Amino acid sequence: MLNIIHTFKTAFHNARSNLFHTLLSVLGMVIGVGALVAILSLIDGMEKYAHDQISKTTSLESVVVSTITTKRVDNINVKKTAYEFFSYPSFREMMSGIPEADGYLRYQESGFIQLNDTIERGVLLTGILDKWNDRLRQVSGRFLTAEDLDQRLKNAVISMELALAMNLDTASERSLGKISFKGTEFTVVGIIDAPSNNLEIFCPISMIEREKLIARPPTAIVVAQSVEKVSEVESYVNEFLKQKFGDKSEDFRVVTNGFRVEQANQGFLVFRLIMGLIVGISVIVGGIGVMNVLLISVTERTAEIGVRKAVGAKRKDIVVQFLSESLSISFIGSFLGLILGVLFTLVAVPIVKHLTKMPFEAAYTLDTLLVIMTVSIVVGIVFGTYPAMKASKLDPVEAIRRE
Repeated sequence: MLNIIHTFKTAFHNARSNLFHTLLSVLGMVIGVGALVAILSLIDGMEKYAHDQISKTTSLESVVVSTITTKRVDNINVKKTAYEFFSYPSFREMMSGIPEADGYLRYQESGFIQLNDTIERGVLLTGILDKWNDRLRQVSGRFLTAEDLDQRLKNAVISMELALAMNLDTASERSLGKISFKGTEFTVVGIIDAPSNNLEIFCPISMIEREKLIARPPTAIVVAQSVEKVSEVESYVNEFLKQKFGDKSEDFRVVTNGFRVEQANQGFLVFRLIMGLIVGISVIVGGIGVMNVLLISVTERTAEIGVRKAVGAKRKDIVVQFLSESLSISFIGSFLGLILGVLFTLVAVPIVKHLTKMPFEAAYTLDTLLVIMTVSIVVGIVFGTYPAMKASKLDPVEAIRRE
């Protein structure tokens, strides 16, 4: 261990004695490693930003169950004549088996309502469970309740946009009147601030006629307590479908939103590899610089090598000496490149934020540091091996004679 420490001390001393020459020779490596650090940090920052955006717009804890209404025949999607779907009772049965998870069932269709004799507006009718209320903000009146669902009452809450279109008093706590959609009259019991800006009617899904559910099968969403529980919930849902519907369970598609993160990760991985390979050219140039420094060192220190071999140094000792010098020079180039890369990102990030108006930040991860350390070791060994072998093969008598 002491010999290794002494060897590296000697190597750093030799590199320092020719510091300017050394820095010029490894300039390519400094630039290459700096570019690699900058690119990896910026890509890691982009990946983190993408994950944050996916998490904000998509519930990663959700397991989505939808009905497959078509089948592929001769490369053409054909409507199935019959298929299974979730009804209100079957959904409640499934949810009773996973009390630690939340969930809701959603049906949706579009149509028109007549605001007056001349104005007709497009409206969405959304059949929901009372659990859906957690996603809505009450403005006036009340939400739908379990009683509305169990008794299949024709009560509804409407979006703020529809209330404004109907000139309703959004601050009123009394009965908000009636609304008619495709021949069905609903009693408006509340006004809510919906996630979208649509004119929308929310009614109990239990009162939707079976014929409509067959034509537009509802979507079931089961929300696990955490991302780690998603696979467990997904397995339960698949098992429930097999037990409940048998062979007809193939009519359902069960997906999780984790695939969005996986797609993003794959995209960034490809981008990271391609940019790494491009920047790797500069690192190779830097490695050639390291080899150049060592070859010059072998020529300048031929007599020293001859004396060392004459007093008993073995070929292995000479190889270790020059490899340690190669690694030392490589570490110097990588360290300076690391500083250069960090400084570049500190300048680049504010420019990117100004141009894109996005809350983007570079991310400095342990993986980036490990990549740089690996590059330093690989370059030091690969480009230091030839000079080290050349030095170790010198004949001591001939080497001393060259002095």
